[in-house]
Amino acid sequence: MTDKNVFENKKAVYYTLGCKLNFAETSTIGKQLAEQGIRRALPGEKADICIINTCSVTESADKKCRQTIRKISRLHPGAFVVAIGCYAQLKPEDAGRIEGVDLVLGTGQKADIAQFLHARSDDKIFVSPIKDIHTFTPSCSKGDRTRYFLKIQDGCDYRCSYCTIPFARGRSRNGQIADLVKMAEEAGRSGGKEIVLTGVNIGDFGKSTGETFFDLVKALDRVESVERFRISSIEPNLLTDNILELTAQSQRFAPHFHIPLQSGSDEVLKFMRRKYDTHLFAAKIQKIKELLPDAFIGVDVIVGTRGETDEYFETSKQFIQSLPVSQLHVFSYSERQGTAALNINHRVNPQVKQERSRQLQEISDLKIREFYRSQAGTCRQVLFEHTKRGNKMQGFTENYIKVEADYRISWINRLIPVTLSNFNEDEITMSI
Repeated sequence: MTDKNVFENKKAVYYTLGCKLNFAETSTIGKQLAEQGIRRALPGEKADICIINTCSVTESADKKCRQTIRKISRLHPGAFVVAIGCYAQLKPEDAGRIEGVDLVLGTGQKADIAQFLHARSDDKIFVSPIKDIHTFTPSCSKGDRTRYFLKIQDGCDYRCSYCTIPFARGRSRNGQIADLVKMAEEAGRSGGKEIVLTGVNIGDFGKSTGETFFDLVKALDRVESVERFRISSIEPNLLTDNILELTAQSQRFAPHFHIPLQSGSDEVLKFMRRKYDTHLFAAKIQKIKELLPDAFIGVDVIVGTRGETDEYFETSKQFIQSLPVSQLHVFSYSERQGTAALNINHRVNPQVKQERSRQLQEISDLKIREFYRSQAGTCRQVLFEHTKRGNKMQGFTENYIKVEADYRISWINRLIPVTLSNFNEDEITMSI
């Protein structure tokens, strides 16, 4: 145990880069340090401790981490700067060499950050080999808006050829359903109306407990204190029909899916070592639309991966155009040290990647506008958020449509039934 007196009157700032899972973990760390007497610095205050939770999904993410750490060190001169997260795990020496960094903690150490702050030593890097990390630290944390994030799983046993996440987060592991249900119930009693299930590969839930993701969804569907759950990104081969059927019947699970496709070319999917083909993916999308015709479906796509010839890209683009999905999240392939993709000879130059990304983003823009227009006149439940924009407030429907309305303080963090009317194409919002 640490001595709280060491931390009394200390102020901390927290910066998070990357995924929703990182945000959930940062929030949990903030709670832990608050229990030790460290309060969050107010806007404009100089902090004594700076915690930066890093991302390393692309080379661009690495660069942003370095820039952010340097910027924070300048904003809080003399503060004790701690780098945690995926970049810290994958490139600890690089992180430690950044001017201003005092401590680097890997995946296996970040949950014990208070102990490391208390026992400050001449050593600054504490990172365990990823093969030695087996623990799972659950968290249910409130985001900056109105929703909570429930971390149900961590790590990944897949070995996609382009991805470093297994090297940064380790093997797939998860919490017990009974414990996660309790955390969800507590969040509901604390005022949480919506909970997003987060993890690295959430559909793989159960590897370390002998349970299944479907078991978890069934259990959470019975949590009466929470009005809405969302499933975050889930692999198409793990999004089973029984999950879809439960979602279609559920009063709590939102008709909203985020599914990584990565490529619409079967040849490229093989290069990527993905666990499905385009036939399975198309069938999954069709099943969703049969059961939940108004569901929002977001799809991840990577352009310019090694092996993606012009012909393969055209095949991918045509396949994506044919899908009745709502939005694309387009990423340019980034070469990552130690990945199997580097053994593929064909490389795509940056200009071609940029043009392919532009073409897919154009398709995405058309699809999301088409989806929003299709929802005009429908009745939806909107969870309105705290943020005020002029005299307007915003929130999201169960099927992830952003809605704007005149500001009413009584609507904050409440599910309000509305009829969607006009679509603002510039802002991608709907009014009521």
